[in-house]
Amino acid sequence: MQTITLIIFSLTYLGVALGGLPGLALDRTGFALLGAIAMVAVGVMDTHAAFQALDMPTLMLLYALMVVSAQLRLGGFYAHAAQVLSRFLARPARFLALLMGTSAALSAVLTNDIICLTFTPVVTVALLRARLNPVPFLLGLALATNLGSAATIIGNPQNMLIGQTAHLDFGAFLLWCLPPSLLALALAWGFLAWRYRGRFQLDAGAPPVSTVVEPPYEARQSYKGLLAVVVLVALFFTHLPRELVAIAVAGWLLCSRKMVTSWILGLVDWHLLTLFCGLFVVTHGLELTGLPAQLPAWLAAHGWDLHQLPGLALVTAVLSNLVSNVPAVMLLTRLLPGASPEANYVLALASTFAGNLIVIGSIANLIVIEQARKLGVTITFREHARTGVPVTLLSFLVLLAWVWLRM
Repeated sequence: MQTITLIIFSLTYLGVALGGLPGLALDRTGFALLGAIAMVAVGVMDTHAAFQALDMPTLMLLYALMVVSAQLRLGGFYAHAAQVLSRFLARPARFLALLMGTSAALSAVLTNDIICLTFTPVVTVALLRARLNPVPFLLGLALATNLGSAATIIGNPQNMLIGQTAHLDFGAFLLWCLPPSLLALALAWGFLAWRYRGRFQLDAGAPPVSTVVEPPYEARQSYKGLLAVVVLVALFFTHLPRELVAIAVAGWLLCSRKMVTSWILGLVDWHLLTLFCGLFVVTHGLELTGLPAQLPAWLAAHGWDLHQLPGLALVTAVLSNLVSNVPAVMLLTRLLPGASPEANYVLALASTFAGNLIVIGSIANLIVIEQARKLGVTITFREHARTGVPVTLLSFLVLLAWVWLRM
């Protein structure tokens, strides 16, 4: 049975890494779901054990925050914020700083993928109309949402998973992770401003300007969503269970006289939730073999000590760019049972910073590129890497320096 389990696990993670196979329409979520089905079908675990493998507090927290984000999107808040920022287009470098700062701040308290999904089309159209090159600004948007989301437990899915499984304190996490995130964000802006100096203006033959249809701005609904965010963050600093606080606030938002429930639930990322469920089951199957408990010692014997924070950061970066950061974190949390808070902080920062390296390292990158492509703006793998690789290296230097200072 151990051999069968390893085959299922390996094929699942290979599919997640590749993102698909020729001749099949399966994506990463499809592979994770099939892997979970296979674990039950061949008898690695029964259906009861599969359901027990699901980390319900993490899933509840992620779901609830998606509901909050849906409220803000339906209220037109994200599109309105992007339009307000567009008033500063006359000063490209300043606009880039404001765009990155705003998207990073919003990503720290809301899901970073949602910020990319809603900001990208509105900002792209505004830039094209102003005859500015959208590429550096969209790269800045993707980089900033990743870097900003690293600062808090609720900034991205992998941080939520780490925070919930390791029972980390919200305030302590913020105090440890915010400084390197801010410094990495400043360096990312500086690198972009230097690399594209003199090239912010659009070349001849620009793509035609399209229109973007987003929900109209409704101040009342936006303020309701923002109030929910403030209440959530305030309560997260208490000892109340985060998942219960979040689901209660989400329930309050659903009690609306204007926002139909199906509208809100239609914006919940069920795809991502299914990916999480599948990976929970698959990694639990691997855990039943007993190999995860032995792997850290084997890695240490070969010079990859996961209990040393620099080594953990390096392993996380490599694995995050092989299979993406969410599957990487889900596996590494199984390899580090009872790890110190500092190790979990490094795991969160390293997995998120690594998402900027190449296009497939983060879902946020893929969202920005796909949304821009629909509007006629192309960001190639090479163009992203020319910025993503140096920024990631700078970010990891910041992280390693911070680890050294805190030791």
